[in-house]
Amino acid sequence: MRLSGYRFGRIEVDDEVWTQDVMVLLSQVCPWQRREGHRVHPEDLEAALAENPELIIVGTGFSGLLKLTPEAEEGVKRRGIELLAAKTAEAVEAYNELARRRKTCALLHLTC
Repeated sequence: MRLSGYRFGRIEVDDEVWTQDVMVLLSQVCPWQRREGHRVHPEDLEAALAENPELIIVGTGFSGLLKLTPEAEEGVKRRGIELLAAKTAEAVEAYNELARRRKTCALLHLTC
């Protein structure tokens, strides 16, 4: 899949426009709803973990306000999956580069 056209509140995934937070999984693209607005808990990563990727990229928003809980980070690392958290613009660039070579999921917060 290819990510493009990211700006505050909007992204294109393979030319489909999304205006809500989105999960780009290995098998599908779907909305990403979290337990708590600007914190990522372990259960918020379950769909990505179920795909058994090599890498999970979390886009932390335009300004980087989304934060992963220590429990979420530990859960990913415990399964031997690499985790990259970055502002969403940087996360999109990383996904486009790395997903060509590695099984990669992206969980993207589009605002804040």
